[in-house]
Amino acid sequence: MSKIAIALCTYNGAKFLPAQLESFLLQTRLPDELIICDDGSGDETLEILREFAATAPFGVEIFANEKNLRSTKNFEKAISLCTGEIIFLSDQDDVWLPEKIDEIAAVFDKNKNAGMVFSDAEIVDENLQPTGRNLWSYTFPEEKRDAAKRGFFFDVLLSQNVVTGATMAFRAAYREKFIPIPDNIPNLIHDNWISLVIASEAEVEFLEKLLVKYRQHSSQQLGINFDERETRTFDERRKAYAAAIESGEQEIARLEKLSKIFAENPHFAKRRDAIDFAALIEKKHSQLTHLEARKNLPSARIGRVLPVFREILSGRYQRFSKGFLSAGKDLLEK
Repeated sequence: MSKIAIALCTYNGAKFLPAQLESFLLQTRLPDELIICDDGSGDETLEILREFAATAPFGVEIFANEKNLRSTKNFEKAISLCTGEIIFLSDQDDVWLPEKIDEIAAVFDKNKNAGMVFSDAEIVDENLQPTGRNLWSYTFPEEKRDAAKRGFFFDVLLSQNVVTGATMAFRAAYREKFIPIPDNIPNLIHDNWISLVIASEAEVEFLEKLLVKYRQHSSQQLGINFDERETRTFDERRKAYAAAIESGEQEIARLEKLSKIFAENPHFAKRRDAIDFAALIEKKHSQLTHLEARKNLPSARIGRVLPVFREILSGRYQRFSKGFLSAGKDLLEK
């Protein structure tokens, strides 16, 4: 049976940390070690961690950083300190369901070629109350899952990150391949980089199960923007398009950076010739053109007819929105 490690990163997490730590104790399969790297907390985080370590039924090591490393490099440090053969990543503000370690570890035991496993998560509010949403609805929609099942998981990862660190575990044997983790690539943090490197050389499995309560609150570093898929007024959607355009520009910068890394990094040799970065970047530019067109539609409905018709003829409504449904909305919505 593989030795299980959890790499937990903390920073001023006193409000929600106790619930996460408690969920480790309630696992049907306990971890063998918990490695914690605190990034300079100024609240009671370290006191909470030390009290937990004193009574935990598994080994707990706490490392207090002398200077703030920020999330990506702090996870790199925590991962590098783990001695387990399977490493689970953990944020400080979620709650794991009791079967999480057991079910994910069972996949590794069954498939010796699996380099990484990740699951879905239930999105909850800051009081752990259900929102009626699950993480994959936003990060790993059905069409992406279908592509992954057909053997195109690596291609899916290049188009967007579908793996959330709080839901993932991987074999420590791949650690030397993805460390150091770059922190200078736009729209890319540790979970996306780890996923890309492992997926370039090993099988990746995903469990369509809710194994984490993924807490949303105002002070978290990253979260889910529910408004992206909610009905909006015309003016509200304009603002959303502006934000999407900014994100898309960062995504193009990410792809440009990755194209250079792929050309130089030997770990991507197996995938290098199969990825057409120029085509991916061109597709993103075309998507931004579409978003710009929708953002710049005039308020007067009659003035929208010509630009909407042009977008229909270009095929971009069909490629990047919901076809005639989106075009109709743009024409008619106030």
